[in-house]
Amino acid sequence: MRSVCVYCGSADGVSPPFLAAARRVGAALAHSGRALVYGGGRTGLMGALADAALENGGQALGVIVENMNTPALAHPGLTRLEVTATIHQRKARMYELAEGYIALPGGFGTLDELFETLTWGQIGEHAKPVGILNVDGYYDPLLAMLDRAAREKFLFPEHRQGLLVDEDPQGLLEAMEKHEHPHAAVKRWMRQG
Repeated sequence: MRSVCVYCGSADGVSPPFLAAARRVGAALAHSGRALVYGGGRTGLMGALADAALENGGQALGVIVENMNTPALAHPGLTRLEVTATIHQRKARMYELAEGYIALPGGFGTLDELFETLTWGQIGEHAKPVGILNVDGYYDPLLAMLDRAAREKFLFPEHRQGLLVDEDPQGLLEAMEKHEHPHAAVKRWMRQG
């Protein structure tokens, strides 16, 4: 993995442990030589993530929607900032630029991006690793819901297990490097085998 897309919240005023975790992810990506791909923001976890990547000698590639490309929202010091017309183009471009995906704490946008990426993997659109950095148990309720979805047969066990989870950025990156996509489960899901 040479590049990792990180989905995370841009809201200010969030809990300090979440900001610290974003900084740890940015630093871990920089130290491992992996480029950060993210939503291009300067606020909240987005800003902390990008700042840490850049401060530690890494690359930060932002993709932002045109109506969010304002001095108040867009990060001014990125390695590269791309501007798209729509949110759909933004997500598609972030997907293209990345070889793996991590979700940090966030709201609707983060969850949308995470689940779209998981869905694309489930139907065979990609075989890239997807992980969650579970900071301070933030994603525990969501993971419990996904476990129930698997028990109720809405998810194949391979797809549920394919969502990698760790509390440590380095551990998560290592798990992502070892990830093997469940190609057989994709074929079953798509009724091809």
